[in-house]
Amino acid sequence: MYRFFTDINQIDIANKTVFITGGDFNHIKNVLRMKEGEEVSVMVPGDESEYRCEIDSYTDEGVKLTIRFVKESNVELPCEVVLYQALPKADKMELIITKSVELGVSRIVPVATKRAVVKLDNDRSGKKVARWNAISEAAAKQSKRAIIPQVANVMSMEEALSDCADYEVKIIPYELSDPDCMSRTREVIEKIAPGNKVAVFIGPEGGFTEEEIKLATDAGCEPVTLGHRILRTETAGIVVLSWIMYNVEL
Repeated sequence: MYRFFTDINQIDIANKTVFITGGDFNHIKNVLRMKEGEEVSVMVPGDESEYRCEIDSYTDEGVKLTIRFVKESNVELPCEVVLYQALPKADKMELIITKSVELGVSRIVPVATKRAVVKLDNDRSGKKVARWNAISEAAAKQSKRAIIPQVANVMSMEEALSDCADYEVKIIPYELSDPDCMSRTREVIEKIAPGNKVAVFIGPEGGFTEEEIKLATDAGCEPVTLGHRILRTETAGIVVLSWIMYNVEL
């Protein structure tokens, strides 16, 4: 079943109607070519309620839906996980965003680190962030999320550490951590509790510098190992998010 997002002011509970406009309206009418009576799922970002609707009619401005029933979706993780991802090469960020959203991340923050190959000026950064947010929205719809995780503007390492200053758990995988200390990694993951805010820092292809690791540890980040193998930047975040999802959803 196709899922779409809308604003709360487009939902009229009393009259059991929902109105969808803009890009989703065009997608429903001209791309999917959906007919009256077909069923769709509608969410309001940040609201756990899922509105199961059927298409009532089309107008020039949008599509009118009739609410059949409201369901509590309960699809979000019980903790808020933010991925602070160092800018990777090529189009790897698109894969990282897609998979992170599928795994339940709450927000994604691109970070300009010392060894990041990609350097973005303000103009390119704005265009990239807009595209990354569109990718996040598409992944949220596909994975039937209750929210659309925001991709923030690019931050420096210092800005990123300040951004998560009050988070209860801050994790930074580091290739120079002892690979035989997976038990320490397990302890850090297992202490994440419902309601916690969790920051996950992932380095670029060349890894974090020693200075960046010191900045992170001074800010309360806990260096952990991901094992004996060196993982690509697009793999490391997916691994950590998978472990967190497994632990908090048990």
